[in-house]
Amino acid sequence: MKKLFVMAVLAIFTNTAFAATSIHAEVKGMVCAFCAKGISKKLREQDSTQDVWVDLKSRMVVVELKDQKTMSLEGFTKLIKDAGYDVASVEYINKTLVEIKAEHTHMKEVK
Repeated sequence: MKKLFVMAVLAIFTNTAFAATSIHAEVKGMVCAFCAKGISKKLREQDSTQDVWVDLKSRMVVVELKDQKTMSLEGFTKLIKDAGYDVASVEYINKTLVEIKAEHTHMKEVK
């Protein structure tokens, strides 16, 4: 029983330690593909960025961070504000960009 418990705890911590961290934000002021392209380009220039997804319709910006890399929410917000946009909300999410896109697509289909 102890072995089973220890294995379960290790599995939980291992998955958490290696889970991809993404930054998810709602950005105000994005109205066209040019806006999305500019934000995406600025975020992709960052050393910690693995991938970027911008959804104009929902005003969502997601940055998946590289393994062992970080980006502060303040730094992320500053990049967006310096590009001329406002950040309504921003948070870390322990999901990959693929998982976030899939959930977003599923939510659209449900509506």
